[in-house]
Amino acid sequence: MAKAAIRTAVFPVAGRGTRFLPATKASPKEMLPVVDKPLIQYAVEEALEAGARRLVFVTGASKRAIEDHFDSDLELEELLESQGKKELAELVRGVLPKDATCIYIRQPAPLGLGHAVLCAQPAVGDEPFFVHLADDLIDARTSCLKQMASVYRKQGNSVLGVEEVAPEETDKYGIVDVKGSKDKVAPIRSIVEKPRPARAPSNLAVVGRYLLTPRIFAQLVNVQKGAGGEIQLTDGIAQLMKREKVYAYRFEGKRYDCGSKLGYLQATVEYGLNHPKLGASFRDYLQDLMTSADRRR
Repeated sequence: MAKAAIRTAVFPVAGRGTRFLPATKASPKEMLPVVDKPLIQYAVEEALEAGARRLVFVTGASKRAIEDHFDSDLELEELLESQGKKELAELVRGVLPKDATCIYIRQPAPLGLGHAVLCAQPAVGDEPFFVHLADDLIDARTSCLKQMASVYRKQGNSVLGVEEVAPEETDKYGIVDVKGSKDKVAPIRSIVEKPRPARAPSNLAVVGRYLLTPRIFAQLVNVQKGAGGEIQLTDGIAQLMKREKVYAYRFEGKRYDCGSKLGYLQATVEYGLNHPKLGASFRDYLQDLMTSADRRR
């Protein structure tokens, strides 16, 4: 099992994105663009780089745009071709490689991340799988999920992507205890969902990247509602740890919390600056903007 390829990635996308209302009233938060690609496409590209080809989207109401985005649009492709816009036509065709399969499963009620992952069980089967939260955009030379797959091949157990957060922000994350270890890969001693800073075992937070063994499903079936009145994936992982090791992995790369407006703006600016075609012009614009602002002070 330790050397098995990870073929499946699960994307829980049923949330309503209330922090971005009214922008997300009729459009999924995962379709918010960072420069020229929606967040969900960055997520899918990361999973594809890690080797996944079965893409499972756990959806809810008002999420049809995600299905449309990854579906073929022959009419648009033909229109672009007829206008001589071959590069754009190839971009549209390349949203999803031909060897990838999309599966859409409806989460019947907003019962939490743990419940969303449990909904994916029929599509995942008895294999290890990724869980990717599109809100957390990670810019890395080697995709975060690919890094985690490498850890899994060595350890043969579940792996959680983690990073240190400000101590006063522990109540926004699942927090792990690795007994003070500073190693890049460390066994998790305990995990708790959104603890208050005074009760947090550390400030090492799980940030939207999971590689889980299929044994997690048996634990989630028995998990009761936890923080926020929801079935928490964190609680399922805590039960899983009683039966097998789970590892924390300090990934390489920079994370942007695109579930917050500030994090989303930061990602947009920095991805814009690094864009191969727009970066130089955008940098000049920002410099001129700051110069003008300084003059007005």
